[in-house]
Amino acid sequence: MNSSHSPLAAARVAGAKRSREVSIADIARVAGVSHTTVSRALRDSPLISEETRKRIQQLALEMGYTPNAIAQSLQTRRTNTIGLAVTSIADPFLSEVVRGIEEVARSAGLSVFLSATHNDPEQEIAVIETFHRRRVDGILVASSRMTGEYKQRLDQIRIPTVLINSQAESQYELLHWVAVDDVLGARLAVEHLLALGHRAIGYVGTSSRPRSCRQRLEGYRAALADAGLTPREEWVTMMRAEEASPQEDVLCGRRALQRLLDAGVTAVFCQNDMMAIGLLMACYRRGIAVPRELSVAGFDDIEMASCIIPPLTTVRQPRLELGRLAMQVLLDLLHEQEGHNHVLTPTLVVRESTAPPLASSDALPPSTTTE
Repeated sequence: MNSSHSPLAAARVAGAKRSREVSIADIARVAGVSHTTVSRALRDSPLISEETRKRIQQLALEMGYTPNAIAQSLQTRRTNTIGLAVTSIADPFLSEVVRGIEEVARSAGLSVFLSATHNDPEQEIAVIETFHRRRVDGILVASSRMTGEYKQRLDQIRIPTVLINSQAESQYELLHWVAVDDVLGARLAVEHLLALGHRAIGYVGTSSRPRSCRQRLEGYRAALADAGLTPREEWVTMMRAEEASPQEDVLCGRRALQRLLDAGVTAVFCQNDMMAIGLLMACYRRGIAVPRELSVAGFDDIEMASCIIPPLTTVRQPRLELGRLAMQVLLDLLHEQEGHNHVLTPTLVVRESTAPPLASSDALPPSTTTE
């Protein structure tokens, strides 16, 4: 056996080159073959015999060879990377969404780059343009705030892009998207409160997520209308917020309590779980018993919703499926297949934060599954 082809020789070459990356030329020198043969063997080309492919691949492993992603991308015009823009890495709603994205991306051999936009449309388009400069193959955007004014810049980028729960009203005309039926989810929550016997039901929303707030408010009003009720103006509390952060959501919920008490509501539906948690915190500090004196329901079903006291009744978004489906739509676009938009169905999870009002002893029992 030629000593230059032995593992010992490979180790010597690798050790001598620790100051720089091991190249295909280094492997070719040790293996005693051409640069082209090594390149083909590392790509599993059928033009090279199986025995030679295995020998060269083992040698590359022993020498610590790492493929050059830039060089590969120049050959394939693909970087095998995906850009993911989120409002905040601290958002508890996004953890399962990101996990679903990564599961599908990983199985397809793609890596995911993550960047936060902090609920700023200008920052969002800047992140997308940065992804473009880094030559990502596709882009996912969670809770997008971009509007039609960015259409020209998006058209220039021309990278397959999929939105997850977009917050921009006109965005659907521009890009592909995956979302949850916010109107239906809100109806489920309010119908549950109505079935318990509540008739004065409040709503707490925020300006930081305009589309989901509008649609969940629409579902809230529709459920009341079906029950022959018209919400009083003071029952609806809209909190001003810009960051769309969990901390600000909690603060909105805490600040909303006094207005709701002044409005005389016996139950409250909150735009999301973090607002509901803020409301529960305020109730605890004021000595208001939940659900005995005030029933509280949220939206999202983040992990924390089942851990707080009392555990929160909420509308569950299929967050893992949202991520998986959004990534699958993006894969379809990357494979030049038709991309389809999707609306997923939420479900109601009844826990201990809702109960019949004090004055109601003959309320109908809830018709959904409890957890």
